[in-house]
Amino acid sequence: MSESSEQYLRRTIETLSQSDPIVKLLQEIKLGRMRPTDAGLRAITEAWLGTYRKVFENAPLLDQGVLMRLDPSPRLDVLIAAGVVSADNPVVMALHASFQKALTDARHRSGVSG
Repeated sequence: MSESSEQYLRRTIETLSQSDPIVKLLQEIKLGRMRPTDAGLRAITEAWLGTYRKVFENAPLLDQGVLMRLDPSPRLDVLIAAGVVSADNPVVMALHASFQKALTDARHRSGVSG
């Protein structure tokens, strides 16, 4: 029995939430316990972004609605604004590219252009 898109979405959100650096680590920056440039923070963040990228690369054939719920842009914007990563970081760019490819593939499957 195959996993439905909704089940995959819930499992994916749970997985990403477990290692999400935004919730705990950005609070540490706000409290002055960490700097945005700390190597450990960068390593944790880049590993999480890599996991996020794999969601799109290894995903079943998800539709546009499910993909839009997984859009990494808002979370990336927070990390970039905090100075943890830059928009031109290769890991950030790879995540954007994987998301856009998945979205383009979903649009082609549904017959929608753009």
